[in-house]
Amino acid sequence: MRTPRGKLLLVLAVVLAVAGTGWGVGTLLRSPADEAAARKPPKPSLVTVAVERRTLVATVVVSGTLEYGSPYPVSLAGVVGGSEAAQRATRAPRRGTLAEGAVMMEVNGRPVFVFAGTVPMHRSIVSGAKGADVRQLQKALRRLGYRAPATGVFDQATIAAVSRFYAKRGYEAQQPTLELRQRRDDLRRAVRAAQEVLATERKALDQGKDVLPLKVRLANARQDLREAEQALKSARAQDHTTEDEAKVEAAESAVRAAEEKLLAARQELARATATPAPAPGLDPSPAAGPTAGATAGPPADTRLLELQVANAGADLAAARSALERVLEEAEIARARRLTELTKNVRGAREAVVTAEQALRQARQLSPVKLRVANAQSDLAAAQALLAEFSRTYGTTVPPGEIVFLPKLPARLHKSTVKAGELVDESIATVTSSTFVVSGSVDVAEAERLKTGLTASIETEAGTIVPGTVTSLGGRDTKGAAPVTITPASMKGLRKLAGAPVTVRVTIGATGQEVLVVPAAAVVTAADGKARVQVETAPDQTKEVEVRTGLSADGAVEVTGDLEPGDMVVINSA
Repeated sequence: MRTPRGKLLLVLAVVLAVAGTGWGVGTLLRSPADEAAARKPPKPSLVTVAVERRTLVATVVVSGTLEYGSPYPVSLAGVVGGSEAAQRATRAPRRGTLAEGAVMMEVNGRPVFVFAGTVPMHRSIVSGAKGADVRQLQKALRRLGYRAPATGVFDQATIAAVSRFYAKRGYEAQQPTLELRQRRDDLRRAVRAAQEVLATERKALDQGKDVLPLKVRLANARQDLREAEQALKSARAQDHTTEDEAKVEAAESAVRAAEEKLLAARQELARATATPAPAPGLDPSPAAGPTAGATAGPPADTRLLELQVANAGADLAAARSALERVLEEAEIARARRLTELTKNVRGAREAVVTAEQALRQARQLSPVKLRVANAQSDLAAAQALLAEFSRTYGTTVPPGEIVFLPKLPARLHKSTVKAGELVDESIATVTSSTFVVSGSVDVAEAERLKTGLTASIETEAGTIVPGTVTSLGGRDTKGAAPVTITPASMKGLRKLAGAPVTVRVTIGATGQEVLVVPAAAVVTAADGKARVQVETAPDQTKEVEVRTGLSADGAVEVTGDLEPGDMVVINSA
């Protein structure tokens, strides 16, 4: 039987249980107004980022492959050697570096050399050939130390240089084949046979009765011409004839005699006038005393002596006048003689021309003339064929024995022919000896690139090598633009041929620290000016006008009324 206290405790427990249950249920139940209030969005707040001062660098990322640059397919321009036989590789191209003058391969035992040049080999270079390819070969030989002209003509000096070059490398320059030698001998025999036929027909023509007398007449006319020309030549070489020389000599002797006579008369007159004659009756002896001859007698009579001097002077003048006449007559006679001899030469020449015309007409009218003309035509044709063949005969450079590459040294990357195989058009692929990164970017990114920009090349192993953008291509079929980047150094890259790399091309940099904000914080207003919102207090902002500069990696350079640490709004929520 329970006591009253126990009953009271039981009642309190039941009441508490009921009250607790009611409170729990009440907390789970909401009115519609409470439910609507619970679903309202929170109060909007600002998303801000601090303004920074730092260096900004803009880059374009290029994913590419590290490989040797400037791939260039190589093919032979023609046959190797002088034979048209099947071209079979007897030594295949081998991977490695190709220097100028190196042997790339052998075909039928003949070498294929490489030289630097931009003009492709396209023909056999034969004796007398001219052109840019010949000049290119000459310059290559000169670079290798072989004396060759730079005339662009494959002359004997160039042929000698080519022969020395081949011999130095253990080969012989291409000489005429057996077929060519036989062909030349056949052409020579044809010329000799045509010469013999022509000589026979000419002999028959010249020995004809209608031609032989005219030949004799022509020979005589030519002999007369030679004699007339010799006589004229001798007359021109002589001043006077023998007869005229004798007359001139006699006249000159007469002048000399008259000059001597005049001199003697003058001397006699001078003596007579210098010594006076003694007076009559005076003793001219010395015994007469010192004063005996003091008184001079009358002057001596010199009239006879003066007359003799005058006569001698007249004789001299006459002798000189006679000499002048003799000389004048001799010159007139010489001129007359030269005129006559010149006339004789002209007449002799006319006689030769007349005789030649008569002989020529007789030969043309002779029945044998046609055979002579035919023989002349056959000889000319045979000589022309021999001359044309001889022009290219001798040492040659076959078109397949030289490959001109744009740049040397080069690297032989891959051979497309093996020893024993027939040589097709393509024989190998060569590249430059330096690595490049070949990649591509979309057209929009390509427009931001240009050659000469610096780049950073990163390998999968983390090695970073500086580089430079060296070429940009147009859009390919996939809408991308090819890009080539050349490393500044090959160190650590030679074993990575074909490996993928990542390149960051620097397209712009501030060069120094500048104010930087997120690009999303910059808004262009209706007036076209850029602005940012700066938080001034919780949930309060102000607009600040800015000028934008370089943008990179989602950030942009700005200038305006901003300081590092200012909070700019990039979004409001």
